[in-house]
Amino acid sequence: MNAHTDENSHEVVVIGGGAAGLSAALILGRSRRRTLVVDSGAPRNAPTAHMQGYLSRDGMDPAEFLAAGRRELVPYGVEVRRGEVTGAVRDGDGFALTLADGTALTARRLVVATGLVDELPEVEGLAGRWGRDVLHCPYCHGWEVRDRAFGVLAHPTMPAHQALMVSHWSPDVTLFLNGAALADEDARLLDAVGVRTVAGPVRGVAVEDDRLTGVRLADGTVAGCEVLFAAATRLAARHDVLRQLGAELYETPFGSFVKVDETGRTSVPGVWAAGNVTGPTEQVVNAASAGYRAGTVINAELLMADLTARADARTA
Repeated sequence: MNAHTDENSHEVVVIGGGAAGLSAALILGRSRRRTLVVDSGAPRNAPTAHMQGYLSRDGMDPAEFLAAGRRELVPYGVEVRRGEVTGAVRDGDGFALTLADGTALTARRLVVATGLVDELPEVEGLAGRWGRDVLHCPYCHGWEVRDRAFGVLAHPTMPAHQALMVSHWSPDVTLFLNGAALADEDARLLDAVGVRTVAGPVRGVAVEDDRLTGVRLADGTVAGCEVLFAAATRLAARHDVLRQLGAELYETPFGSFVKVDETGRTSVPGVWAAGNVTGPTEQVVNAASAGYRAGTVINAELLMADLTARADARTA
């Protein structure tokens, strides 16, 4: 492990350089806090060419969005360092962190904004089309593919939900059950909206000239579609650091996430979390908002702690 230096001592370390982490760092930098962002460089939305639903940034390339965010940190002295935090322990009133390269850091407060990893269905060729014409969110992509022929790969625990949702964006929807069973009420709603169902197991996706043309079934037949909606089988939150620190987690049908209050405060004093590490439905705009809230509360807490210490010293 590298020896500790003052260069590696910060008031706040933000772990994760996506929308949530950069937003927290921006507010902390503007609050004159010595802040470091440690980013592994693996954003969840890297496979997609655009992000949607962020007012004033609708349709922006996610990579450019993050680059713009990093540029905005420069005037406030916030450093962004490429790396991965592999160890975290309580150190007095703060925290001691270890990076994968052995660097040792200290911080008075932490923001964990490490996001999640989509664990995709085991369907041949699906991962290679993820974020292109294999999609997961109609709010993120529905407008761009509206009125095309949709396929939907049924999720094992909620087989009809996504097909019913995306039927609002296209009248041509086929639900591939892939072994999932439909409840009577789901079948009734699917029939009412005109969603077709295919019962056989799915083997892979069919692609021609670098575009999706259909879904290949186990019997070799191909059912045509131009877009396939498929939810991740599991959303694996990157919460290793939070587990090391003993943060309380909660379970969902899609995976476990860290429990936070309305400001992003975790069950560990001095540790906040924001973005998809806290839940499965945090879109970019939500993550940025959560990072902003965490940054303001952390600054206020540090300010009051310092003022109290100064007042105590004067009256001692």
